[in-house]
Amino acid sequence: MVENIEDRLASLKIELPPAPPPVASYVPVRIVGDLAHLSGQIAMVDGEPIHRGRVGGDVSLEQGQEAARRCVLQALAALRDVAGSLDRVEAIVQLSVFVASEDGFNDQPKVANGASDLLVEIFGDAGRHARVAVGVGELPLGAPVEVGMVVHLMPR
Repeated sequence: MVENIEDRLASLKIELPPAPPPVASYVPVRIVGDLAHLSGQIAMVDGEPIHRGRVGGDVSLEQGQEAARRCVLQALAALRDVAGSLDRVEAIVQLSVFVASEDGFNDQPKVANGASDLLVEIFGDAGRHARVAVGVGELPLGAPVEVGMVVHLMPR
């Protein structure tokens, strides 16, 4: 576990975006016991996806990684709003990364690394996690990437 995550974010020159509101009928974060289940995030700025399309087609691998990274930042913003502080993060347990993929594109794990690498950069060993990276035909709002997480929290 890394102490004082806000200081860590500042030292990395990372600013969390505002926590995005849900785009459908769900809650962004549900805490049950010591686990926080984070709903899937798509990378948005001002209510619009930062990229649209499929990775390997309209969206490059690098843009997919950028979207995955933005998804994590939004998820952490939502978690901070609900949990009260990111200093409660004991460990990132699991990451689920869905990649809207052009036919023949099979580098979903490389797209997911945009999210995974950022979590390790922020949380150190506590950011290492189990992961799935799945190629899909379409995602909400035409987004190329959606990321969901399960996080182990310390008690308040």
